[in-house]
Amino acid sequence: MKIISTNNALRPSGHYSQAIIHNDLVFISGQLSVDPDTGKKKFGNIEEETERVLKNMEMILKEANSDKNHVLKTTIYIPDISLWDKVNKVYSDFFGEHKPARAVVPTRELHFGFQVEIEAIAAVKKDVE
Repeated sequence: MKIISTNNALRPSGHYSQAIIHNDLVFISGQLSVDPDTGKKKFGNIEEETERVLKNMEMILKEANSDKNHVLKTTIYIPDISLWDKVNKVYSDFFGEHKPARAVVPTRELHFGFQVEIEAIAAVKKDVE
């Protein structure tokens, strides 16, 4: 098991890791819309927050020798299912033709008042694929 940590994404403020690699799988903790350079929360509309979350996730994937095309599954938490179409548009633009398995979980509210949180499981890239 290997702990992944990069300064290019939300640094843990609690008792957890950004990601863990185990048996060539990358388990990424839930990501929020935080500017990795300043550590400041980046509130905005749901599209802006989703884009920032996905960029943070992409930096963790890179550190773990993976990328968005190796994401196997995501879980997306949003405070209201009425926001789903907007999140899905940013999400589909980010992943393009790649379509990971996913679950969307409407919650009442998210930590700090964010509108979206995404966790993921990905495969580590092999030297030859």
